[in-house]
Amino acid sequence: MFNTTKRHLPQLLCIACLGLAGAAQAADWSDTSISYRTGNDYREPFNPQDISKHIFALTHVSGYKYGSNFFNADFLISDKNDPASLNQGGGAQEAYILYRNTFDLGKISGKAIKFGPVSGVGITAGFDVNTKNDVGYNSRKRMLVLGPTLMWDVPGHLNTSLLLLNESNAPSGAFAPISGVTGRYTYKTHAMLAADWSIPVSSLVAFEGYANFIAAKGKDEVGRDTGAETNIDMQLMLDVGALAGSAKNTFRVGVEYQYWRNKFGNTSATTGGRGNVAKTPMLRAEYHF
Repeated sequence: MFNTTKRHLPQLLCIACLGLAGAAQAADWSDTSISYRTGNDYREPFNPQDISKHIFALTHVSGYKYGSNFFNADFLISDKNDPASLNQGGGAQEAYILYRNTFDLGKISGKAIKFGPVSGVGITAGFDVNTKNDVGYNSRKRMLVLGPTLMWDVPGHLNTSLLLLNESNAPSGAFAPISGVTGRYTYKTHAMLAADWSIPVSSLVAFEGYANFIAAKGKDEVGRDTGAETNIDMQLMLDVGALAGSAKNTFRVGVEYQYWRNKFGNTSATTGGRGNVAKTPMLRAEYHF
C-alpha cells in the first residue's frame, strides 16, 4: 500500500515541516509547548528490568481553514537498565517523531457534517519515525497512517480514528536473532483504532490523553508472530500558571499514567513475559508559548 524505503524519509520530514510552516502562518488557532516527564517503571521487550526515563518533548497543535495539525517530537533518555551498547554503562537514547494532519470534510465541502453526537468527519494522514541506540534492537521505525476520523461533540475535544498502518523497521541489535537481520523489513498492513482527548474537569484542571488499539501486524523480522497491542496514555493536568495569576494554559503540571500491553507487538509468548507490558506512572510539566 505504501512504500517506506529510506529515500522517502527526507521527503516525509520536508512535507511535515512545510505543512507546519504553512499551518502556523494560516492558523486559526495554535498551541506550541515544551514538556518534561519522568518515571521509573518503563519497560522494553525482552528486558526484565524496570527502566527509568527522562523524556523531553516539543509539541505543536493548530487549526487551519480545512482541518488541524498535530506534531510531537520526543527525546527519551533511559537509565543503565536500558543500555546503549555492550561497551557503555550509560542508557539508550531515542528520538520519536509523530505527525498527523486531519482534513475536516465539512470545512472542505463548505457544508457541516453532523449527526447525533458527532460534530465533524475528517480524513487523517501522517507518519511516525524513530531512531534509538540500544544494545538489543536499535529501532529505525517508519510508519505511514491513513483513515477516517470522527470528531465528537464534547467539552474540549474528543477524536476517534480508524487508521491503516504501513510500518517497517531496520533493527541492528547485538544479540541473535536480531543480529542476523539485514535490510529493512515491512510488516503486514494492519489497522489501529485511535482516540485522543482533552476534556476540562474544571477551569484549572484538564483530563487528556490518547488510546491506541492496534491489530497484530503479521510476522516480525525474525519470523515470530506479533500480537494485538494496547497503548493508553492519560494525564491529569493542573494549570498552576493561572492559579498563580499568570496567563491561562501557560505552565501546567500533573500526573500521567501509561499502560502498554504487547509493546511493539511483542507478546508474552515471544518475550517469555519480559518487558512486553508496561504500567508506568509519571510526573509531567509543560510550558506553552
